[in-house]
Amino acid sequence: MKVPADLQYTDTHEWVRSEADGTLTVGITDFAQEALGDLVFVELPVVGRDLKAGEACAVVESVKAASDVYAPAAGAVVAVNDALPAQPETLNADAFGAWLFRLRPAAAPGAGRLIDAAAYAALIAAQK
Repeated sequence: MKVPADLQYTDTHEWVRSEADGTLTVGITDFAQEALGDLVFVELPVVGRDLKAGEACAVVESVKAASDVYAPAAGAVVAVNDALPAQPETLNADAFGAWLFRLRPAAAPGAGRLIDAAAYAALIAAQK
């Protein structure tokens, strides 16, 4: 199972990449997509929506379960991956390539919610 070292993670299985323009790109981890199984539905937040850190803002659904996706930081949604609702299986093929949304954080991201790759790897090892 992949846990790229250049990303940050949440304990609710989102990955976060800081972009050069200050935005955060958010997706679900390999662990999350594997636990869900074959994804059949994705609901993304609306561009312009203001989110609170930890707020449920998207949904990914498989044949076995639906799961909320949570905002890793407070801020405004500035973009969504429009291809995903028509092709949710893209998340199964490449969880780290198929991002869900981009967020312009209201303040410096992290504030205790984001963890590094080593801490995330330890978290998922404990959940297996």
